[in-house]
Amino acid sequence: MQYRTLGKDLTVSAIGLGCMGMSHAYGAPADKKEMTELLARAVEMGCTFFDTAELYGSPNDPHANEELLGSALKPFRNKIKIATKFGIRFDWNNPKSSKPLIIPDARPEVIRQSVEGSLKRLQTDHIDLYYHHRQDPNVAVEEVAGVISRLIEEGKILHWGLSEVNGDIIRRAHSVCPVTAIQNRYSMMYRNYEALFPILEELNIGFVAFSPLANGLLSAQYSPESKFDPKDDYRSAMPQFTKEAFAKNAQLLALLNKLATAKNATPAQISLAWMLNKKPYIVPIPGTRKLNRLAENFGAADIYLSAAEVANIDNALDNMTMSAVFGGSPIIKK
Repeated sequence: MQYRTLGKDLTVSAIGLGCMGMSHAYGAPADKKEMTELLARAVEMGCTFFDTAELYGSPNDPHANEELLGSALKPFRNKIKIATKFGIRFDWNNPKSSKPLIIPDARPEVIRQSVEGSLKRLQTDHIDLYYHHRQDPNVAVEEVAGVISRLIEEGKILHWGLSEVNGDIIRRAHSVCPVTAIQNRYSMMYRNYEALFPILEELNIGFVAFSPLANGLLSAQYSPESKFDPKDDYRSAMPQFTKEAFAKNAQLLALLNKLATAKNATPAQISLAWMLNKKPYIVPIPGTRKLNRLAENFGAADIYLSAAEVANIDNALDNMTMSAVFGGSPIIKK
């Protein structure tokens, strides 16, 4: 495993582990014993960066993922970095559905409650990286940053970040309390946030890429016949998994397979290696429930792509038509 530094001094494995899918969004929650074993194996393989959030669970068990990590990673706490998130909550007052709404809430008193809850569930006395999960239109980001600054002074968090944000929010937050990393969606299918690279380099802020495999599509393990349970698997509604999308994405998947063959790698590894070799401050956090996929993803850190190879991939992507992807539309240049 390779390692890199986010911001000024947060050193983590070049590839982290996004843990959301163990408890949320990808079907019924996984077996806790199996996930505990998987997390231990991740540490053994050199992963030191684990990502969760206070609401990665079901509406009836919203904190399941933090509780899982708190228990499973406690024996390794001095070897690893844990990132979690605050700033959204379930609202059960949804007249149009039996399901709750997910709404932003970054009031100072709520942030205080959130950090205390996360510390308890994670069984730790500090959070290594604490993200503002989504912006609250009713609370200025400068006010949020002020609360975070005081939490850093108290030693409850060591670094902080922002998720799904633009350049203006980054600058405003950073002016109050230096930001260590942003966590935004980023993959070969969703490159919109490359526009932020100059700002991140100017301010020395890292980029943690979530959904780096476009929710698994870029692993090339799915087909037009793949089925997902609409009850609890978000992929059932993601545009990239429709039959029509597979036809639109044939050129992209062919490129991945060609590159994988040339590098004696897998399509997933090429997808991750592309962003790792693009910028030294990018850290992808693919998720999985399977040991073989865990080893496959971490193996991407050992694949070298030259600047020319990355540029050639970028050029191919720029001139490629592909389907929409969950979270937004890809940038398509003609």
